[in-house]
Amino acid sequence: MTWNHQLVLLLVLPIPIACIAWTVTHEELFREPRDWCATKSKSCRRLYSRKFFYVFTCEYCFTHYVTAFFLFITRFTLMFDGWRGYLIAGFSLVWLANVYMSFFGRLRLEIREDRLEIAEAESRERAESGGTPNGIGDRGLPTMRAQKNEGRKTRKESFPPSDGR
Repeated sequence: MTWNHQLVLLLVLPIPIACIAWTVTHEELFREPRDWCATKSKSCRRLYSRKFFYVFTCEYCFTHYVTAFFLFITRFTLMFDGWRGYLIAGFSLVWLANVYMSFFGRLRLEIREDRLEIAEAESRERAESGGTPNGIGDRGLPTMRAQKNEGRKTRKESFPPSDGR
């Protein structure tokens, strides 16, 4: 396998690994099984049982197992053939998958903050305007929403006039 091919795989393979790990450890889809695993990881008597269930609640831990699965499927090695290549590839993929998840988590946080700021501005706008439906605030000035809609063209305005052909 060429170095270029290895580099492309090194950058692409962590994407599905991160996607699977994030979905299982964070998203609503798996909330009930994750909550059950979290409870079992605290209440089981045996150490290995607690650690087994903890894996499904920790994104970092879970990426190791997802990576091992992907290495088994793809037979991807990095720099060396054999067990050394699998070892280097495994830790590299885990690291990159966690970097990708960190970027994704930060992006989601920024989007959530932006949505809160927008909702806060809109609620202030409604409070200032007294909730008037025509978009004119209590000071006689157009509200933000009315100004925003003013710049939009209707469908008829978007197309040039037809000359009847």
